[in-house]
Amino acid sequence: MTFPRIRHLREDHDWSQQYVADQILVNRRTYSGYEIGTRTMPPEILMKLALLYHTSVDYLLGLTNNPAPYR
Repeated sequence: MTFPRIRHLREDHDWSQQYVADQILVNRRTYSGYEIGTRTMPPEILMKLALLYHTSVDYLLGLTNNPAPYR
């Protein structure tokens, strides 16, 4: 499964893959695999990314088009 939104969010913030990987405590190759869909993203990483980007896991998964986090 690919997650195009995590790449778009990263690029919108002008962050490198290394920066995001450091923030979620994985190595850059692992994070790159999440972006291109060669690695399965565990739920805890999805949660970390949602917190980092101030959005919801549903938005990252493409289940909603509303990027606002849930209350």
